[in-house]
This record gives sequence, C-alpha cells and structure tokens, in this order.
Amino acid sequence: MLNKLDDFPVHQTPEPLAVLATSDRNAYDRTWFNGYAQDGSYYFGIGMAIYPHRGIMDCAFSTVRPGEQQHCFYGSRRAPLERTDMSVGPFRLEIIEPMRRTRVILDDNASGLSCDLTFSTRTASIQEARQTLWSGARRIMDSTRFDQFGRWSGTIHTPDGDIVVDDAMCRGTKDRSWGVRRMGEPDSGGAPTPPGSAFFLWAPIAWDDHITHAIFFDGPQGEALVREGIIAPLYASEAAVPGVEDGLDQRMATARHRVAYVPGTRLAKSAEIDLVHLDGKVRTISLDPILKFQMKGLGYGHPVWGQGMWKGELEIGGESFDPRQLDPLAPENLHVQQVVRASDGERTGIGVLEQVAIGPYAPAGFSEFLDGAKG
Repeated sequence: MLNKLDDFPVHQTPEPLAVLATSDRNAYDRTWFNGYAQDGSYYFGIGMAIYPHRGIMDCAFSTVRPGEQQHCFYGSRRAPLERTDMSVGPFRLEIIEPMRRTRVILDDNASGLSCDLTFSTRTASIQEARQTLWSGARRIMDSTRFDQFGRWSGTIHTPDGDIVVDDAMCRGTKDRSWGVRRMGEPDSGGAPTPPGSAFFLWAPIAWDDHITHAIFFDGPQGEALVREGIIAPLYASEAAVPGVEDGLDQRMATARHRVAYVPGTRLAKSAEIDLVHLDGKVRTISLDPILKFQMKGLGYGHPVWGQGMWKGELEIGGESFDPRQLDPLAPENLHVQQVVRASDGERTGIGVLEQVAIGPYAPAGFSEFLDGAKG
C-alpha cells in the first residue's frame, strides 16, 4: 500500500502512509477555501476531502453574487490510494508550493461552472487548538486545523457570466483539517440515540496589517466546548511571509460572542466578538453581513451531495438555487457563511462569519430543534 509520499521522511507509525493510525470510519483529510471581493460583489467556496476508510474522495465548488443564483458543482469518486492525486473528474487541486501557493482548476462540465484560480498566502500557517467533541462516551470529532489568509487571482465562468478574480480585490482563507469527524451516511444498527444539537461560529477577519480569528463550539446552554481567539501578522505579499510558521501569533485568554438574529430564522443579522487579551484588555469587533453563501453548496448538510457519501466510481453533478427563496429553517439551509464588514471602533476590516445552530440553544432563545429567533 505504498504511495509517492512514502518516499519522504514523514512517517508517524511503522505503517505506510496509506495506513491510518485510527480505524474510525469517519477519518478524513480536507482542504477548504473561501474567496470574496472586498466590496461583497462575489463569494466562492472550494472543498476537497478524502475519507480513507469510506473509500471516497469528494469535492465541490460554488459561487454566488448579490441578487443572483448560487451555482454549485459537486464531484465524488472512489478514493485513490495515491494521496498526491487530488482530482475528481474535471476538478483538480495543485499544491504549487506547500503553505504558500495553491491552484484550483475546474474544467468545463455539465454544471456550467468552471474556474482557474490561484491562492497566494499573506500569513504564516496558524494552527487552531485541537477540536474534540463528544457524544456520550464516543468522540464524534477529534481534529487539527490550520488556517492561512491570502488572496486569489484567476477567472470563474458561471451560467450568469464570468467573474474576473483580481488579487487586488479578492481576499480569502485556506482551511486545512484532518482527524475524525462525523459525516456521510448516518450510522445504522444499535440502540437509537436522540438527535444532537450543535452551535458553531467561525470568524476569520483581515485588517490592514494583521488578522483576527475566533472559533466557537458551544453546548446547548451556551457552555464553551471550544473557544479561541487569535491575532497574527498579515504580510504585504507571499514573498514576505517568513516561513511555515512565524511564531508571532498571539493567543487570547478567551473570546466571547454575541449574535443578533433575523427574526424567524437562525441567520445572523449582526454579531459582536470580544477578544480578551491575557492582560484582561478587551477588543470588541462588530460584524455587519453584506453577502450570504449557503454552505450546502459545498456539501455541508446537503441531502444528496453530503460530504463523505458514496456516489459511485465517479460521479459529478451540479445545481443552482436562489438563496433568497430557500426555507431558512430547513436543516440543509442552517449552515451559512456571510461576507462581513468588521470594525473595532478604530479600524475596519473584511472577512466572513460562518455559523450553524442546530437544536436548542439557550443564549439565542432557541428551545426547539428548528425554531427561529423571536421578533
């Protein structure tokens, strides 16, 4: 079970790299990106993942512009043993220089969506705290993730016309994660378990010369399961980034969030995030959404193209939908990212606010599995 990576001195066990240290069927390894214009005139998302014990590799590309339909491409195949093969039909991801530059290509296909995009980093790699979540005595998530902030260049072709992606205008975030995460078809057999609840908030923001980042997993009463705030340098160019890590990221003592919701939904109308420094100083960041993206366009919660679901040896698909016409409380529509303008009272920034709230969540007044915010 050898692959090309076995020729590098990177082994963590006596086994070849294709043999995982865990036998959990939900083991995964994912690359994810977003990109967005600073004026909110477009957003796109990209995802590619392998699930070795499920024998699946899948990917997705999706984009939206204000007042238009969100267009989506989905692809799935039998996972290759060769881990450097990151292609699914017309989609391929090329690591031009690790931790610095990545190219994403989607050739012409039946979805009408295609692209040729290059991501160039402007930060060193920023490792988030290990994220471990439990369901009773079972670990349903145990993953490591690192982020990089950068910019994009290239072209996107959509059924509504082309988007020229200029690196002077387009910002973006790279998210690499791996470990164990519940996904794919639900487990079957055994004693029934009640549906679980989840609250997640993720807010990477780019400022003139630095980035801020905040990550939250909460329990149903608002108890902190994972809570992290980070500040790190933003370099002028890829060439100025000093290395894989720069050792200059500042870890906050904690972080807090406050979300105001659109009545009758679980969608953020606005939000505030407090970054609490080790000395107790608090920096409050206000977030104002300007463009919404449905994460089901990348397979998150999608009833047909959900991540880690077996579709066959090779299958591609696509769809378009109007985000304004969706039921905001349908389970597959709860997970969103919004491009947001940010302000801390002295500076302004641009970034995204990702959120999903499923089940009861006391701080927002959600008492049912899918009720919306009170007016």
